[in-house]
Amino acid sequence: MPENPASEVTEGVRVSVRTEYRASESSPAGRFYVFAYHIEITNESSEAVQLLHRVWHIVESDGEHRLVEGEGVVGQQPLIRPGQTFDYISGCHFHAPIGKMSGRYLMERGEEAIEVEIPPFVMVAPFMLN
Repeated sequence: MPENPASEVTEGVRVSVRTEYRASESSPAGRFYVFAYHIEITNESSEAVQLLHRVWHIVESDGEHRLVEGEGVVGQQPLIRPGQTFDYISGCHFHAPIGKMSGRYLMERGEEAIEVEIPPFVMVAPFMLN
């Protein structure tokens, strides 16, 4: 079941996130917790944008921090025209049952480089909510 919807608009580009705990892929006894996140990027501006690079800040509840950077997302550098949405699903694992992610996409609009914020979102293993 999707958890923690988050959405934010930067530079006319909306980024929306939903998360899901993957119990069948996780092993709490082995301190391994897997989450999927579904991202929708909607271009609400009047010009096309191209996603070129991503930067993720990943923080676990035990204090561990990771920085992940790379070209595009899921092997693509999508061109998103006005009114269009690009969506993808990816995942992250933690050694703690609670984690948080945030970041930004580096995009290009014509000749201009823009940074689009990815709203912070929290992932919590459901048994932590009882």
